[in-house]
Amino acid sequence: MNIQILKIALILCFVFLASCREEEKDNRKWFKGNLHTHSYWSDGDEFPEMIMDWYKTHGYSFVALSDHNILAEEEKWIKVIKSKMYEDGFQKYLDKYDSQWVTHKIDSGRILVKLKTYKEYKPLFEDASFLILQSEEISDKFEGKPIHINVTNVNERIEPQGGESVANVMQRNVDAVLAQRAKTGIPMFPHINHPNFFFAVSVQDLIDLRGERFFEVYNGHPIVNNYGDSLRPGTEQMWDMINIAYSGKNQPLMYGLATDDSHEYHQIGSAYSNSGRGWVMVYADSLSPSSLIAAMENGDFYASTGVILNEVSVKNNTLTVNVHPSDNVNYTIDFIGVAKGDKQSKVLKSVSDVTASVDLSADYLFVRARITSDKKKENPFKDEDVEMAWTQPVVFKP
Repeated sequence: MNIQILKIALILCFVFLASCREEEKDNRKWFKGNLHTHSYWSDGDEFPEMIMDWYKTHGYSFVALSDHNILAEEEKWIKVIKSKMYEDGFQKYLDKYDSQWVTHKIDSGRILVKLKTYKEYKPLFEDASFLILQSEEISDKFEGKPIHINVTNVNERIEPQGGESVANVMQRNVDAVLAQRAKTGIPMFPHINHPNFFFAVSVQDLIDLRGERFFEVYNGHPIVNNYGDSLRPGTEQMWDMINIAYSGKNQPLMYGLATDDSHEYHQIGSAYSNSGRGWVMVYADSLSPSSLIAAMENGDFYASTGVILNEVSVKNNTLTVNVHPSDNVNYTIDFIGVAKGDKQSKVLKSVSDVTASVDLSADYLFVRARITSDKKKENPFKDEDVEMAWTQPVVFKP
């Protein structure tokens, strides 16, 4: 009997040690990134190197430069706008990178500059702490309605696919991204940009999608109508409506991103689409495209406009959120869910603290957390905006 007890004790000890070793293997960390950015390669007003320098020096781990229907891979020249602001901007670029790097000339009194390609500027910035993802914003339309889909880590440029309706245009473009991924084996994903931009994309259009996992619950451009209007829902409300429908179809849940959609780098203020307004924090084991994308597709990330989290975890069907607090700032953690059979979400639990948990239940389709601070957002496009964060929806696992 004593030998049997000893054997059981040894087995339990080995199990415990193995568990400890597994925990020790978890080398994941948080990586901050922006997945929606523009440059002179399309309708942005700055050189890629200056943009990458801004993000790197402001603590970002990765950036996707996602210009419209183009990849930075061929020869392209731009004319600097004839104004002091843009000519001074060019001079700053020239002073920073010198004439050996910057190819330019004067023609009829105008400054012409040859843009650096992705392969040229990428080595200037990438190191163990910073990654640049090649991306494209597929910019399509239907009957004048803008339909924009970003492709993160795209390998080859994807032409806008067109289609017979808003939903069909989106589906054809999503399918084109997934087809390139299947063909190349390179991890990449599409995400739906600013659905309320000119209110072009409806909730039903998003519900009808197949194969899409991401959309922008927050976009930092001042004219994309994140908050909806008196007739149409804001993007956060749309998010829950989409996932209620997806749950009913046993379709993987949609995840929410926050992005800058930055275009303007010389004028700062609420009227301009500036950098630093929205980002994602990804919990991954390395700063590589495959690791980041795998983590995001697993829902291991949150979206933020300023609030930083120490922890977002689900253990034993308990969702826990822990905020990294700033001095003299108050936080409210709202757990939002949808009961089976309900047609709208509701706040299940609200905690005014930096740490809170909620037990998941089979009675709910999904639960997510929204963290709201009372700290005014730096350079908001809406004056009353405060810093926030959103975790991804999770489900009860029996």
